[in-house]
Amino acid sequence: MSGLSISRRGLLAGASAIGASAALSACGARTGSGTSSDDAGVEADTSGGTVRIGLLNSLSGTMAISEVTVHNSLLLAVKEINASGGVLGKKLKAVSQDGASDWPTFAEKAESLIKEDKVAATFGCWTSASRKAVKPVFEKYRSPLFYPVQYEGLEQSPYIFYIGATTNQQIVPALDYLKKQGLTRLALVGSDYVFPRTANKIIKAYAKANGMKVVTEDYAPLGSTEFSTIVNEVKGSGADAVFNTLNGDSNVAFFKEYKSAGMTAKSMPVLSVSIAEEEVKSIGTQYLEGQLTAWNYYQTTPGAANTAFVKAYQGEYGAGKPTSDPMEAAYISVHLWKEMVEKANSFDIAKVKAASDGITFDAPEGRVTVDGASQHVHKTARIGKVGADGLITEVWNSGGPIKPDPYLKGYDWASSLS
Repeated sequence: MSGLSISRRGLLAGASAIGASAALSACGARTGSGTSSDDAGVEADTSGGTVRIGLLNSLSGTMAISEVTVHNSLLLAVKEINASGGVLGKKLKAVSQDGASDWPTFAEKAESLIKEDKVAATFGCWTSASRKAVKPVFEKYRSPLFYPVQYEGLEQSPYIFYIGATTNQQIVPALDYLKKQGLTRLALVGSDYVFPRTANKIIKAYAKANGMKVVTEDYAPLGSTEFSTIVNEVKGSGADAVFNTLNGDSNVAFFKEYKSAGMTAKSMPVLSVSIAEEEVKSIGTQYLEGQLTAWNYYQTTPGAANTAFVKAYQGEYGAGKPTSDPMEAAYISVHLWKEMVEKANSFDIAKVKAASDGITFDAPEGRVTVDGASQHVHKTARIGKVGADGLITEVWNSGGPIKPDPYLKGYDWASSLS
């Protein structure tokens, strides 16, 4: 493993490495509108029978443990859409790029998809660091990104559709759940980049207003495999529970060290917001049984749409292959884009954005609805527990979809965050 760490300097370098060029457009209707002569000539050619879309995921590096299966679920959605006639009668061609768990690489690949591959839309990224790196690229070229993973909120971009949960659909319900269980003394453990640090800033504000206490806060470089010091600190902290925002394969090392130190779900439960079924399989159920997760979808979520999704995914990639929340969100992101394009009757990004509000889809997680104003999605919050079989079983849900509130405007305690 690379022991990759994230710094502001690296993130800014990735963004500044982006060269100047053109806005993306579609034949007959531009998908982006440039403001200078330098922007002319980059088009998503929809004149033929095929339209290209970009898939931008870490297929290598520390985040591949999570992102390869997201890439697979995107390909499944493309296959299904093509089998049903495509989008506006045109077949989709997926162009895959490897962000390689490196944020400047994500920015470079995003620009390549837009300028060279001339995609009509891009689907991908996982970490907030990768999203922050590509955000100026998609804004510069006025090209849409569909982002499939839960994140820390406090962001909105006119060219990003956030299909995963924002804070009030995952982190806040998770804290509400812990509070109701009497688990009010929290140890915070996260990877050292924007999502965990911002999430923990939100958690501390919530705790202060809700009679909870953060007793320790630790970070490890993304990709780190050394957790003995952090686990020993957590063990001696007097915490009731751990709120875990580690990402990627660092979770493997953390949970192995946690068990080695004699810590269990019964003695001090860990609630994770970036561990889903695929990561459970990679880490090992012997390390995770009984631990908690917060998501909007599990493989065990009931409903005909999910039964069909699991069957289709396992039929494509192998019996017993798990599905997960980010995979499901990625899968529905392509279907939602299709619905937006067909409502707009155009691949033009301005028309697609205008058509997005109120788009609904009977997703494996349940019905989802796009909020056009924020470009987020109404989603049901779910807390789950890892079983001995490696699947996650829901132990609580919000009772219905929660309207996205990325800036937490509906919470007095969050007024100083944004």
